[in-house]
Amino acid sequence: MNSFETLRREWIGNVRGDLLAGLVVALALIPEAIAFSIIAGVDPKVGLYASFTIAVLTAVFGGRPGMISAATAATAVLMITLVRDHGLQYLLAATVLAGLLQIAAGFLRLGDAMQFVSRSVITGFVNALAILIFMAQIPELVGVPSMTYVMVALGLAIIYLFPRITTAVPSPLVAIVVLTAISLGFGMDIRVVGDMGELPSTLPVFLLPDIPLDLDTFLIILPYSAAVAVVGLLESLMTAQIVDDLTDTPSDKNRECVGQGIANTVTGFFGGMAGCAMIGQSVINVKSGGRGRLSCAVAGIALLFLIVVLGDWVRIIPMAALVAIMIMVSIGTFSWGSLKDLTLHPKRSSLVMLATVVTVVWTHNLAIGVVIGVMLSSVFFASKVAQLFAVTSDVSPDGRTRTYRVAGQVFFASAGRFASAFDVKEALDKVVIDVGSAHIWDVSGVAALDRVILKFRREGSEVEVLGLNEASTTIVDKLAIHDKPGAMDRLSAH
Repeated sequence: MNSFETLRREWIGNVRGDLLAGLVVALALIPEAIAFSIIAGVDPKVGLYASFTIAVLTAVFGGRPGMISAATAATAVLMITLVRDHGLQYLLAATVLAGLLQIAAGFLRLGDAMQFVSRSVITGFVNALAILIFMAQIPELVGVPSMTYVMVALGLAIIYLFPRITTAVPSPLVAIVVLTAISLGFGMDIRVVGDMGELPSTLPVFLLPDIPLDLDTFLIILPYSAAVAVVGLLESLMTAQIVDDLTDTPSDKNRECVGQGIANTVTGFFGGMAGCAMIGQSVINVKSGGRGRLSCAVAGIALLFLIVVLGDWVRIIPMAALVAIMIMVSIGTFSWGSLKDLTLHPKRSSLVMLATVVTVVWTHNLAIGVVIGVMLSSVFFASKVAQLFAVTSDVSPDGRTRTYRVAGQVFFASAGRFASAFDVKEALDKVVIDVGSAHIWDVSGVAALDRVILKFRREGSEVEVLGLNEASTTIVDKLAIHDKPGAMDRLSAH
């Protein structure tokens, strides 16, 4: 019963909102899909067909209701060299393989890795994407007729002011209709969707990539497929987390990996390029009232209907209307509160956020920015944990035995401080190392313990280690050398 209720809620729990939001998203997807196709060096229909199949299939199999997936720039840029050197058929094969890799990632539960992405990285990701979305509109605002600026301003006014009158219809949809009517009524000479590229007039058909099925082909497409799979999953999982926050609802990250994989695998057989989740379109969907799987499915189906059946009408939509929508998305996506937080949050957290933003904007690669942010977070975390470490000692009344008490985490970042905390030159009969309040985590921690024990023994002191917990005992017994033959010689060798 619970699964049936979940299914009903995700598909028909918000029918009106999902239908209208899906239509808005479909209209906004068209110029982007064409642009992404041009980036990859393929016919516009490749991106348009991909947006249809990916949107519909992720609606069914994905793990985040209300999130929009389609052809994206993040995956398109990775295919440029492959298309240039080997052609479209290899792109389709690489798309299929990328999907299979993503399915495998889902079954291996790699989606759980999202728990290691800090809030600072997510905020940096969101802010960088908002900046990139705005920057992507600049070409449509440079070297254009002055009336374009008037239309964009009017579009923004409608988007922000119309909800004060009514929220029955999404304001972005109203902006598209009104600006199109004005453009036609006054015969304006401004850029329209049709100027972006030719729209297909037929449905996508199933086809097998026309490539040799041999090891050479596999080795050609594997690097591109692996890159697309990783970048696609990174962007999709980050976007899922953002939609989680926007809607205050959870998502299944591993199911999303599988859903993205199924979508890309099938897309490659229908003449489409690889894609992933789109934060901009997802924000449009949520802000237009979309919450369920129906919104994503409607976006894909409406997209195909618009380009195949209503292509003549879609071609005359002013680009100014879509630019206004995307500017609204960039403004709404940017975390303006994070600017104030720069002075309130710890400096390291702010540095992680800023590093993520700068890297993404500089490289135009979301995956690289996220990786840099996660790496910095890891380094800062390790450094902070390493500081929560102390070694104290006291000597027996006769001065012949010293007991060292270790508290904290002993691992690669604190191993050096651990080793330097012991005075191995002190003349002692016995040394007791009490690690009851410590935990030895890795090979660096074990090696540091080995060096301390062996150096004391070399000076003639007896060494006793007390208080190892179960996990520390396991790793020490497995990796330590201080009680093994030839241990002193190995110390001398270093």
